[in-house]
Amino acid sequence: MGKVSFGLAVAVSCAVASTGIAAVLVVRRVRRRRRWNRVLAVLKEFEEACSTSVGRLRQVVDAMAVEMHAGLASEGGSKLKMLLSFVQNLPTGNEKGIFYALDIGGTYFRVLRVQLGDKRSAVVECDVERQPIPQELMTSTSEDLFDFITSSLKQFIEKEGGGSELLPGRRRDLGLTFSFPVKQTSVSSGHLIKWTKGFRIKDLVGKDVAECLQQAINKKGLNVRVSTLVNDAVGTLTLGHYHDPDTVAGVIIGTGTNACYLERTDAIIKCQGLLRTSGVMAINMEWGNFWSAHLPRTSYDMDLDVDSPNPNDQGFEKMISGMYLGEIARRVIFRMAQESDFFGPVSPRLSVPFTLTTPLMSAMHEDESGDLREVTRILDHALGIPNVPLKVRRLLVKVCDIVTRRAARLAAAGIVGILKKIGRDGSGGVTSGKTRGSGDSKIRRTVVAIEGALYTNYRSFREYLNEALDEILGEDISQHVTLQVTEDGSGVGAALLAACHSSNSVDK
Repeated sequence: MGKVSFGLAVAVSCAVASTGIAAVLVVRRVRRRRRWNRVLAVLKEFEEACSTSVGRLRQVVDAMAVEMHAGLASEGGSKLKMLLSFVQNLPTGNEKGIFYALDIGGTYFRVLRVQLGDKRSAVVECDVERQPIPQELMTSTSEDLFDFITSSLKQFIEKEGGGSELLPGRRRDLGLTFSFPVKQTSVSSGHLIKWTKGFRIKDLVGKDVAECLQQAINKKGLNVRVSTLVNDAVGTLTLGHYHDPDTVAGVIIGTGTNACYLERTDAIIKCQGLLRTSGVMAINMEWGNFWSAHLPRTSYDMDLDVDSPNPNDQGFEKMISGMYLGEIARRVIFRMAQESDFFGPVSPRLSVPFTLTTPLMSAMHEDESGDLREVTRILDHALGIPNVPLKVRRLLVKVCDIVTRRAARLAAAGIVGILKKIGRDGSGGVTSGKTRGSGDSKIRRTVVAIEGALYTNYRSFREYLNEALDEILGEDISQHVTLQVTEDGSGVGAALLAACHSSNSVDK
């Protein structure tokens, strides 16, 4: 009887223990499901906030065109600066000879020599040298900076082979690409507004950049004339126009973003009476600062803006450029990590801004392996998050997709905004996008030169942008619009503009 009682007690104890274990497992399962649902809710909320329906994109298009009008009407009338480049003469394809360019845009500068061959698109030869700018020169004086740069230019010219000798009375023409905020006063002059990218040379602010470079060149005894001063977007437009005369705009989509386009001079209201030549001029939009209530802004964008060195500035750029896309994705992933334990303890690295760069994000996004091995590697090595379950890795790829798709589609809307302003979107804007013949209406062919690693190297971004362009314009119009990739508009484009404004051509 005692043995039976003991066995019964053991059985009851086991049953109670089993029930307890089962209850604990159920509680854990419920908690895990709740955490999973919270992660899904974060993703869903983010995806809905990033929505870019065709209707919304067309609202962005309209807003871009309106802001362009306002920026042309008066200084400070728009978030878009709509800066005059004074570039009115673009390559015709008949340029011939050797021309030079200096490309100063960051911690490196480049010297180029471009030989043109008297036929459209005939860049016979292009020599390039790239050099770092010493850190101490970035905070020194303008004299020190340009002395260093012109010393390199002199060495570059002295290494030239035969065939580059100048005829008597001729000078070498050079185009300067200076990718800092400049207020241009002519095609070959402009005053520095402020420094960016770590430069703090106080005595150059407010001075004519091209004139300072010319003085340094003269001091070295070089027979070189600074013929043009441009930014990289204008250079891209120029190179695109050289290859294809139907090119009407140049767009940079890389670490940063900007756009320029050809505008009728009589439409530049804020300068009426100052522009004596008729025709067109390249307008530097500085479109990174574009803003509209129709842009799909999220809480992550707002937090990023507050934490940035330039809050309430460059709103469009912070949603579409390579500098920021990886950071937006990191902030969403960080929020997911806080809502669940699927990542384990929140990694300190995940909380560091800009730890997830856009190249890393694009590698995660375009990981086509079945088990997402590249995603695993990046999470482990870059963000310090090992052993992430496959289903969670798939969610993170989705985050990258949402960020990229929104950026690309907004960039497409910006491009269509330009086309709308100049009447090339099929809606019959200010400048007719149609040519008439035999009583019929024919859509004009339109080319947009585009440059930048985000577009050229990120396949998904490029596909989303092209897809959105088709959706906004419609098939009938989009088939007449071409996005043409250019290479090195900031360098070769500046040399081409030097050819267009050559002192030797004036002499002839």
